[in-house]
Amino acid sequence: MQVTLWGTRGSLATPGPEMARYGGNTSCVGVVGREGTMLVLDAGTGIRRLGATIPESVRRVDILLTHLHMDHIQGLGFFAPLYRPDVEVHIWGPGSATLRLKARLMRYLSPPLFPVNLAELPCKLAFHEVPCGETDMGEFRVCSALVCHPGPTVGYRISAPESGVFTYLPDHEPALAALRFPSLPREWTSGGTLAAGADLLIHDSQYSAAEYPGHCGWGHSSLNQTLDFGTLTEVKQLVPFHHDPAHTDLDLDRLIAEAIEETKPAYRVTPGIEGTIFEL
Repeated sequence: MQVTLWGTRGSLATPGPEMARYGGNTSCVGVVGREGTMLVLDAGTGIRRLGATIPESVRRVDILLTHLHMDHIQGLGFFAPLYRPDVEVHIWGPGSATLRLKARLMRYLSPPLFPVNLAELPCKLAFHEVPCGETDMGEFRVCSALVCHPGPTVGYRISAPESGVFTYLPDHEPALAALRFPSLPREWTSGGTLAAGADLLIHDSQYSAAEYPGHCGWGHSSLNQTLDFGTLTEVKQLVPFHHDPAHTDLDLDRLIAEAIEETKPAYRVTPGIEGTIFEL
């Protein structure tokens, strides 16, 4: 499978020269299988550029939303395949205790927040409440589970025959500020089963170690927690993701280097830079 980072920023899109290298678009990752199956993980502002690259020959796209905070759905209405009548677009994501996924999305994709109603989109549109368990999507086996972040929020583990395992946890606080993390057993830790042994893990790393104490319980991780989580789950490669909108390119270079020096992971750490492509 091929995994492409189309948006790596957290909370708010941040254009500007000081953010240009890591990128300012919010969360969006594209996954394409060897047989052509296309998955889109989250619909932040990065989804607009992704949509512009999808070939005319593609007839189905599955969008997997982790949760419905604005930075993860803000680009959805600008996704070009939604305006093609020959394309099936399947949107997967969590409902809530009171509203189905479609009703939750309609709050955003309708006036006055957005000029086009869902019912007016010309594509063949379908909504699915994401199950906590396994689902087959084309050649991919997708496993989903609830994780620690206000939402509700799910994480995804994606695998395919003769490909590796890719886990996506963009908004995640592994143990909700538990003082003993990462000494807690993996099975007691949010997201631990989803990430276990993954060839590639994309994980929330919004805060520095110094910033995190002021944000305990907000549902995000420090870089040090992220790297400790990668060690706990025995991943092979980890991508720090969901960068804080206040962190410049130079900040991120320094913070990632400091976290690596302090935690000394035995696996590869690749900074989450918009446009990066991974082959599994």
